[in-house]
Amino acid sequence: MAAKTADARLEERWRDILAVHARTLGEIDRSLHPYGLGASDFEVLDLLATAASREGEQYRVQNLVGRIHLSQSALSRLIARLEKDGLVERSVCLEDRRGVYVALTSKGRDRHAEVLPVQRAALARALGE
Repeated sequence: MAAKTADARLEERWRDILAVHARTLGEIDRSLHPYGLGASDFEVLDLLATAASREGEQYRVQNLVGRIHLSQSALSRLIARLEKDGLVERSVCLEDRRGVYVALTSKGRDRHAEVLPVQRAALARALGE
C-alpha cells in the first residue's frame, strides 16, 4: 500500500510539472505572437544572444539540440524559419562539413532585445513571480 501511495504522489508531482510547463509555454506563446515568434523561437534567439558575447559569434546547431527541447528535425525547421525571417544565419563548419553553425543577425539581435522583456514578463506571470 505504501508503494502505491508513493507512486501516486510521484505521478501527481509529474503531472503538476507538466501542467506548469504547458501553462508557461502557452503564456509565452500568446505574449510573443504579436512579434511573430513562439516560445521555442524565442528560446533559440535567447540562447544565441546569451552565447554570443560579441557580434558574429556562432553557435553549433548540434549544441542547441541538447538545450532546446525539440527533435533535431523540428529544430532544423525552426532554424530554417528564423533564417527565412532574417533573424539568424547558418554556415557550414569548415573543420567538420557535417556541422552547421547558427548566429544571430543584427535583425535577430534587435528582435531579441525587443521581446526579451515581454518574454520575461510572461514567464513571471506564469510562474507567479
